[in-house]
Amino acid sequence: MEVGRAADSITETLGRAAREIAKGELVRYVLRTQASERAMARAERVLPLGVASTFQYYEPHPLVMRSAAGARMKDLDEHEYVDFTMGYGALFTGHGHPTLCHAVTEQLARGTLFVSPCEDNTVVAEMLAARFGLPQWRFTNSGTEATMDAIRVARGVTGRPRIVKVEGGYHGHHDPVLVSTKPPRDSAGPPGEPRPVPASEGLAPGVLADTQVVPYNDPEALARALAPGDVACFIVEPVMENIGICKPMPGYLESVREITRHYGTLLLFDEVKTGITASWHGAAGREGVLPDLVAVGKSVGGGLPVGAFGGSNDSMDAITAGRVLHVGTYNGNPLCMAAARAVLGEICTPDETARVIECNSRFVAKCQALLSSRAMPAHAVQCGAKGCITWAPSPVRNYRDYLDTNFDLAFAQWIWGVNRGVLLPPGLDEQWLLSVAHTEADIAFALEVFTEFLDVLADPSRVLELPQNGLGASAGP
Repeated sequence: MEVGRAADSITETLGRAAREIAKGELVRYVLRTQASERAMARAERVLPLGVASTFQYYEPHPLVMRSAAGARMKDLDEHEYVDFTMGYGALFTGHGHPTLCHAVTEQLARGTLFVSPCEDNTVVAEMLAARFGLPQWRFTNSGTEATMDAIRVARGVTGRPRIVKVEGGYHGHHDPVLVSTKPPRDSAGPPGEPRPVPASEGLAPGVLADTQVVPYNDPEALARALAPGDVACFIVEPVMENIGICKPMPGYLESVREITRHYGTLLLFDEVKTGITASWHGAAGREGVLPDLVAVGKSVGGGLPVGAFGGSNDSMDAITAGRVLHVGTYNGNPLCMAAARAVLGEICTPDETARVIECNSRFVAKCQALLSSRAMPAHAVQCGAKGCITWAPSPVRNYRDYLDTNFDLAFAQWIWGVNRGVLLPPGLDEQWLLSVAHTEADIAFALEVFTEFLDVLADPSRVLELPQNGLGASAGP
């Protein structure tokens, strides 16, 4: 008990220091990003919150970017950043990879939209089948569309109306999955039997009746949810990435596969965020569990809008037979297919994928060593080319664990890095992505900035020594 109280006291002390750090860094941020602030003031007159996607908004105002190349981005104030956000995981290739640009430029000269099949549809589908182990594929324009269409296939195949998802999981912004993505603790129900909570207004009442929520890493809860025999699919990220990086416990995915098969429920892996960044065969392939359906997106397109879903012959035959409708003017358009062909076939090869993942392993290990040497209540987590710092002393096993992480520390780390040229995702539940464009120098710079943050955090008296006018911080690497 005394040990627990001592740990809580240390966390509280660090939390106070983090809030003081953040206070000064917010002043610095506003002073150094005045062009972004002006641009956002203009944008807010014609765009809700001034952004094209609510995920792009954060206070006091988002950075407005002017250009990007390789692993770097530059904002309107001419500050350069080493970009570890990489399009929320979409840019495994980095920004503007020459091979990708060449493939897209060549296709531009031949046409951007045929509304007829193109040869690259087949080429890219063959590449996805080889990577993910499922034989039949269809293309979409985003990861959201991919999960949406895969769920419809599951309902068509099984004839069942209901789905089950994980509490805290995000699978796009269509109605059936906009449930319990980040529910408040006081309305989420018991940890072992979460209550479905709408993530947005505008959902029909029937959505909550047809979507059940279970904890991640809890096969017993899944079995209880599937027992009535009316569930079409269980949609889950094999490695959960909406709450930092939450890994499956040993045997969990194998149990999920067995339980879904037992109850006649299709297993749908959402690999939009893991996908080709987790391993050459995706997160599911790395874990050795084959689902009935898989949805991919983001990194597959190298920055162009593309998604896809694949499945077993038994599942996808529902489309072939015309029982499930899957249409879309831009599905498989030749421009996005040219990009995907370059990404899957030429840039993100097995050797290059392994090289970047190994580089990230060293990066994560060095972050962990820094945390351990300072006895910080945090740990570094890796999934392939992605990583994150979770400000909790123990690994997160599910959404309720995630709620206990220290968000003051997470925010302070984020804004400290931004003001010094290290751009991590603005969401405190996201992950960095190492791309093929990141260099050892980029990583060394990020570690230098992180070390400086930890040193100030560990000695709260140093917070008062920081320049408060925003002009003393490095503008970038």
